[in-house]
Amino acid sequence: MAGLSLRNVGKSYGAVSVMKGLTLDIVDGEFLVLVGPSGCGKSTLLRMIAGLEDITDGTITIGDKIVNDLPASKRELAMVFQSYALYPHMSVRKNLAFGLQNMKLPKAEIDARVNEAARVLQIEPLLERKPRQLSGGQKQRVAIGRSIVREPKLFLFDEPLSNLDAELRVQMRVELASLYNKLGTTMIYVTHDQVEAMTMASRIVVLRKGTIEQVGTPQELYTRPANLFVAGFIGSPKINMFEAKATKGAGGIHISMADFSGFEIKGLERNVDRVTVCIRPEAFVLDGGSVTVGAKIDLVEYLGSEILLHTSLPSGQKVLVQTNGKEKYAMGQTVSFGFEPSDVHIFDHDGDRVPFEHEALEE
Repeated sequence: MAGLSLRNVGKSYGAVSVMKGLTLDIVDGEFLVLVGPSGCGKSTLLRMIAGLEDITDGTITIGDKIVNDLPASKRELAMVFQSYALYPHMSVRKNLAFGLQNMKLPKAEIDARVNEAARVLQIEPLLERKPRQLSGGQKQRVAIGRSIVREPKLFLFDEPLSNLDAELRVQMRVELASLYNKLGTTMIYVTHDQVEAMTMASRIVVLRKGTIEQVGTPQELYTRPANLFVAGFIGSPKINMFEAKATKGAGGIHISMADFSGFEIKGLERNVDRVTVCIRPEAFVLDGGSVTVGAKIDLVEYLGSEILLHTSLPSGQKVLVQTNGKEKYAMGQTVSFGFEPSDVHIFDHDGDRVPFEHEALEE
């Protein structure tokens, strides 16, 4: 196993800079997920770590060795790609063994590694099949097995589940998390799906336009987003955002929002005027809350144990409200809901988080 350090890592194509001074420490044995929208630099960063892309600036260290000029084959890592890239004319067993044969390992060791990987991934009955005889999930297990047999210090995954259907993605997420627990090897996983990131990672790195927006555990990113971008990107259904005005009141700072009744907060750490108030859909309480509003239901999404109400406030702003699946709601119905001031997230005009006293999720 090995940890990884990035120090001021940059990547440019001519005059175009796509990665800008990234500094990050990845702890030995952790499952780190790189997440962000398309084009943010996730796969480019992974390929630079793998040695498939040269870096323009900075240093990459794996374990205690700087690997800037080390070829991919010498970095003691394994990469699983979005495409399975299996050899169609070879059996599963031969696909797993091929890389080890190129390393000229003894046949007994190759057989032992192949059998152990097949056991861990539960593909032993598939060893004599050809890739065309496998399902998508089975092909992905074989692709992962091809990395496991190399016994790398570091696993890199580049959106490995994106070609699978929704049900199989969920199943494979569970299997990958189980594999991580069995192997304990450092894993770096790229995805644009924040649900994958939240359910699998020990830590998440949120990227945007080649820079790091925030690093933290899934809970930290959800309960303490550092800025508006992270707040809007992390969480499903998406967080609600409201423009608001902050003024000094008798008991603290008074927050005025269109449609809602005003409220006060204490201990705002710096002076602000115009702010954005963010509220997660599950923080709203139907027919409750100390800060309330009435709204019309535009759409009802029944999700079984939960219901997602798409509503319109009197001003026309759209608001998502999540509630349990026990009640019945209809399009066009008027509902009342509210929230507690301790459940809001406040961001300044630059989009940066503004902490205050009595935040409900404060640790």
